Amino acid sequence: METTTTAQDIIQYMESLHNEEQRRVLMGFFKTGKGEYGEGDEFLGIKVPQTREVVKEAKDTPLSEIPTLLKSHWHEVRLCGWLLLVDRFERLATKRLINNPDAIRQRDEIVMLYLKHAEQANNWDLVDMSAPKVIGHWLLLPTCMGGKTVGLHHDYKVKVLDSLVQSPCLWKQRISMVCTWKTSQQGDPSWCLRYAEMHLHHPHDLMHKAVGWMLREMGKRISMDLLRDFLEQHAHEMPRTTLRYAIEKMSEGERKKWMGK
Repeated sequence: METTTTAQDIIQYMESLHNEEQRRVLMGFFKTGKGEYGEGDEFLGIKVPQTREVVKEAKDTPLSEIPTLLKSHWHEVRLCGWLLLVDRFERLATKRLINNPDAIRQRDEIVMLYLKHAEQANNWDLVDMSAPKVIGHWLLLPTCMGGKTVGLHHDYKVKVLDSLVQSPCLWKQRISMVCTWKTSQQGDPSWCLRYAEMHLHHPHDLMHKAVGWMLREMGKRISMDLLRDFLEQHAHEMPRTTLRYAIEKMSEGERKKWMGK
């Protein structure tokens, strides 16, 4: 595909990649049947590496075009929109640009756009491939959001994530949890521990998995003792799926001990 500049160019090209056999596979994998979490989602049958190639070619698409992609009824087109935001955010978050005023402004624009359209990240893969690299990374960087001056504005960021937790939208709730993958990678366990506790009694299996997964990553990347401390407090009340995911990297003997609680 030649370098594209409009959402319509991208959509037209991606529709030309339609693969009916792959489409049927994806419709089943992402639970699109009646009553399932992905009910009504529509697929073109494009594999993720193909979508990433589109993103590579279309990386300079104007930010103003991205909402059209995020609102598409095609799952893969929405994924393309989210990955374009990821690509742009990461290019603005290099070491050289972390404190650059113009880069900070542009990163904030991306975050505001992401949050405005967060409900369009309406399946787990859309959240998981975008939230850590945009929202999670933003938590660690200077911002002007929440204040006139540049700073970390920690309390404001907490309010942003808390509002996602309190939303009735499952996908916004998942964003608030999965975005902590990035903060744990960078050595800050506080975000993971806060939102794991807030989501501990969530009713949906997709959140049980997300909480356990993020706790596991926090333990692996930062401190297994921190994970053990969390489990000492909460193992008795955690959904078993969450607990199984959280202890996956422990020895068999230790896993049995925790599951016995």
